Amino acid sequence: MSQRRRRYLTTPIYYASGEPHLGHAYTTILADVLARFDRQNGADVFFLTGTDEHGQKIQEEAARRGVEPIELCDEMAERFDAAWRTLYISHDRFIRTTEAEHEAVVQAFLQRLWDRGEIYEDTYSGWYCIHEERYWTEKDLGPGQSCPDCGRPTRHVEEKNYFFRMSAYQDALVRHIEANPEWIVPDIRRNEILGFLQKPLTDLSISRPKSRLRWGVTLPFDEDHVSYVWVDALINYLTASGAIHPDRPPEEQGFDDVSESWWPADLHLIGKDILTTHAVYWPTLLMGVGLPLPRQILAHGWWVVGDTKMSKSLGNVVDPLMLREQFGTDAVRWYLMREMPTGSDASYTPERFVARYDELANVLGNLASRVIAMISKYRDGVVPEAPGSGLDEAVSATFSTAREAMERHRVHDALGAAMDLARTANGYVEERQPWTQAKSQDPGPLDETLATLARVLVALCALFQPVAPAKMANLAERLGLAGVPTFEEALTVVTPGLQVRKGDPLFPKVQAT
Repeated sequence: MSQRRRRYLTTPIYYASGEPHLGHAYTTILADVLARFDRQNGADVFFLTGTDEHGQKIQEEAARRGVEPIELCDEMAERFDAAWRTLYISHDRFIRTTEAEHEAVVQAFLQRLWDRGEIYEDTYSGWYCIHEERYWTEKDLGPGQSCPDCGRPTRHVEEKNYFFRMSAYQDALVRHIEANPEWIVPDIRRNEILGFLQKPLTDLSISRPKSRLRWGVTLPFDEDHVSYVWVDALINYLTASGAIHPDRPPEEQGFDDVSESWWPADLHLIGKDILTTHAVYWPTLLMGVGLPLPRQILAHGWWVVGDTKMSKSLGNVVDPLMLREQFGTDAVRWYLMREMPTGSDASYTPERFVARYDELANVLGNLASRVIAMISKYRDGVVPEAPGSGLDEAVSATFSTAREAMERHRVHDALGAAMDLARTANGYVEERQPWTQAKSQDPGPLDETLATLARVLVALCALFQPVAPAKMANLAERLGLAGVPTFEEALTVVTPGLQVRKGDPLFPKVQAT
């Protein structure tokens, strides 16, 4: 492992039964922006995403389509992977829970729980929702024995299950949350979990009989049962970290020493609808095997249309790939990050999308075009030798503000600070009036103006790279840079002598449809 600051970031792994939509895209782009920002800020980053490919929903959807479950999973994993490539997601690992490595880690994890006496056999009798892959008690159900989460019909089942002694870790989990107030953010989600934990915690069913569900990871201590899909899915974070080595003897598998791996994760990034599984199931399972807990869980809000959550089943899903075809990938990324305060809900409207796009075009894009055009016109495309320090204080303050905001995961504030610097630079152009300075016999004032603006563009290139990587790579090329600079490089780069070149607008005018 490098001695540099390291960051292990994860998204949820997405269930391989439906197409990628705006909700998936938001989570993944948010993780990507955080990962890119950390890299820009000098950290070693390991960024994980992937697909969740076991469970009854997959088994039944495959049967409905007349294909094998693995064929459905192969198709959907490729669609998610392709979508992330299209949206410039810079993940280091795309994990699939059908991988042999992952299945072996799941079995090693469950065997460890079994060997430590953390799992017992019992009979479950109650109501089961296939869509949520979850059991419910009679008192939990909605009208007509419907699932209280999704409203779909449930089935009454009675079957042998294996249970994890989750209730034994309730007090330890509460103590951990109270001792680490930033472990779950934002505050409203931490309070939600603490409220949930005021009631006695029940034990967790961690298996399903193969007589009902064959599509899953076989339990290492009972060939007739598979792992509950959520247990299987959560362990993906551990598999990708390299902490567990199931091919080694039990005493060497890694449960007692994770120092050579990426574990524990620095940030689990999730939607608020899967908070309980990540903030209750997962940490108690880790306590059960004796592994350290993830360092932080960030539960973001939902995209809503009107007052309704964006949902495939409601037919109100916005396709991010359709938006990018019209406005470009960087614009989609910008809108999603700029419009939703991290942790809160946000409402999607075409009008707000266009307004955010116009902000990119009219502030940042316009600044880049006019500065490069003036350097080309007045100095033959070469950034002049001059102090260029007119906005150094504003640049330095912007980097400080952005770093502080990103440390608190307030991506919208960090991007707002970067855009404010672009506005300040546009104001500087109006104040200095380089077109008037160009008429003077003294070249000094114009040289200072152009050198200052070139330095600001380099800084903006670095600041906007996490959210608009393709456009900032293009801007770096136009500025004569070898590539987009890191934050440290942006603050120290020498701009005099750079050869700039003009090009099409970074964010061309788009006729909304």
